[in-house]
Amino acid sequence: MRAQQLDAIGREQPLKVNGGLSLEQIAYTSSGLSEGRRDPYNFFLSGNLDINIYGWSVPFSFNYSNQSRVTFQQPFNQYGLTPTYKWITGHLGYSSMNFSSYTLAGHLFNGVGVDLAPPGNFKFSAMYGRLQKGVEADTLHPDIEPAYQRMGYGFKATYARQKDNIDLILFSAKDDPNSIMPLPADAAITPMENVALGLNVTKQLFTRLLFHAEIGLSLLTRDTRAGADSMPHGKLPSLGLISKNSSTAQYYAYKTSIAYGGRWYTFGIGYEWVAPEYQTLGAYYFTNDFENITGNLQLRFLKDRLTTAINAGVQRNNLENNKLSTMHRWVGALNMTYAASKKMNLNFSYSNFQSYVNIRSDFDYLNRLTPYDNLDTLNYTQITSNATLGANYRLSQSKERMQMLMCNVSYMRSADKQGGVTQSSGATLYNLNTSYSLQLVPRDLSFTLGANVNANNSADFNTLTLGPTLGLNKMLLDKKLRTSGSVSWNGSYTNGESTARILTARVSGAYTIHKAHSFNLSLVGLNRSSQRSATISELTTTLGYNYNF
Repeated sequence: MRAQQLDAIGREQPLKVNGGLSLEQIAYTSSGLSEGRRDPYNFFLSGNLDINIYGWSVPFSFNYSNQSRVTFQQPFNQYGLTPTYKWITGHLGYSSMNFSSYTLAGHLFNGVGVDLAPPGNFKFSAMYGRLQKGVEADTLHPDIEPAYQRMGYGFKATYARQKDNIDLILFSAKDDPNSIMPLPADAAITPMENVALGLNVTKQLFTRLLFHAEIGLSLLTRDTRAGADSMPHGKLPSLGLISKNSSTAQYYAYKTSIAYGGRWYTFGIGYEWVAPEYQTLGAYYFTNDFENITGNLQLRFLKDRLTTAINAGVQRNNLENNKLSTMHRWVGALNMTYAASKKMNLNFSYSNFQSYVNIRSDFDYLNRLTPYDNLDTLNYTQITSNATLGANYRLSQSKERMQMLMCNVSYMRSADKQGGVTQSSGATLYNLNTSYSLQLVPRDLSFTLGANVNANNSADFNTLTLGPTLGLNKMLLDKKLRTSGSVSWNGSYTNGESTARILTARVSGAYTIHKAHSFNLSLVGLNRSSQRSATISELTTTLGYNYNF
């Protein structure tokens, strides 16, 4: 959302109005089918209007077609203002703020907020508002999930000096159990309360070393109606911000990274740990119960003509070993770019993804005699490898013409292993794209000739799809009319047998008048023949008009 600049009052035009109108008509005809795959005629009418008063934007839009009724969209039921004056930014109405990934993380609220960034080293942010609207249970519409009204507030204080930074964060939210009618005793929805504390630290060490750490603590009461509990809930006090009971739990999350930048290389490692069931009411969802270890290395050689980036990471879940399954993931990636000459560029990438799952059945889990029984009930590993090699070669370049050759080759291999044995469900995919382009600059004319080959090999079948494409683009009438056309043919084969032949032709044109009016027309013809089915011919015509003011 764009901020409203209050200090612009008196210096800018007070009222600005802009918008647009668009009409698109689509005609479709076919032969070779008892019924067409699409409606013979459709039209779509849409428009938008934006009224801007001193930076206060009021948008409005509508859509209409013969497939649906008129739909109007206007944001007054969820509207927010973000006025700014020098180093003060306000948030009024519906807005969102981001304090950290473990506290308040972009959750929409209806209320007030402020960001203060005065000259100096200190910055402050605060918010208060409704995070969730109360929704009554509706027995006639069981798909509508009831919800308690949730109010929250947060505060963030920052001290920053050059590359050094420290953030102190407090966020609190609480549901109102009286905001809706009482729910059944077995309802899954309960009124909750949460206090989250955060600490972010960034520190520059020895000129080239950068350290970062982020810590989150969440005290979460899952049912404020639960009875009191005499058990301790951690060493940290509640600071009087939350009432603890038997449903209160304390969760931690933290991540840290360190990076070192040399003259021709950059090296970094990172670690993240999020406790099982970690949650705050300041985020819509959380991925928890995992541990991440990552590393990256970037190298620059030959006066930066050759760059290499290596990334690797390992992740595991089930940190407390109390689940029936445990997953381990490993990801490695390599990316290289090489400017071989002023005319040729090469790039190569490779990635390998492996996930390992150990599953224990309910029977084995419940009837084990020791914690070490039946540890290897099912070992399942999924492996996916990807490799891509690309090359661009400029044959010639001048004021009159430019010629370019491009080629990309990709490979992907997926396989499943169980008990160390590769399963038959693995597949290998190959793809080749190559093209030649010629641009005649004085004539505003360009040609493209390309070819595509795609092969998929698996234990059950082998498929092959290949064919050429020819394209042309031309500017006419002082570049007001843009025309283009292309013809492509593709043949498909399964286990060596021809299954389909598809011929596609496209012609389009777009004409602009005074930058406000534009007309476009396109025709797409398709002919599909197969030995197993009847020949299909289709023609799709699209006529459109756009007006912008």
